[in-house]
Amino acid sequence: MQTLGWREWGALPELGIKAIKMKVDTGARTSCLHAFKLEPFQKDNEDWLRIWVHPEQDSEREHCCEAKIHDQREVTDSGGHTELRYVIKSLLVVGDFSAPVELTLTNRDSMKFRMLLGRQAMRGAFLVDPDASYLLGEPAQF
Repeated sequence: MQTLGWREWGALPELGIKAIKMKVDTGARTSCLHAFKLEPFQKDNEDWLRIWVHPEQDSEREHCCEAKIHDQREVTDSGGHTELRYVIKSLLVVGDFSAPVELTLTNRDSMKFRMLLGRQAMRGAFLVDPDASYLLGEPAQF
């Protein structure tokens, strides 16, 4: 198994996000992606979302992508607040690891990291060293 630091670089190539800083969060069950605007629409008789993201910390640069809606779930955040969130699936690349993961979508503008990497995505693939950062380096360009 690879070892992650408490923060790492990842990529979501199916969403066109080449690099995103992630907080590795063993307290979170599901991974979470920052989305400041969501627009549901129909595509081939299926429910999809148009998603607007600020992929870089401390930047207002916008990135728009689309993904099929996988689910909607109530999620309780670290402050104890419950919110109904859309869930999508997307390929995640972290170091040599590449696999589809579930991502809940919520506005994380007030948070330092634009993405949380939760337990489900890490299970069986990673150990976490809470004293380390960016052990796997920046993602390779796709």
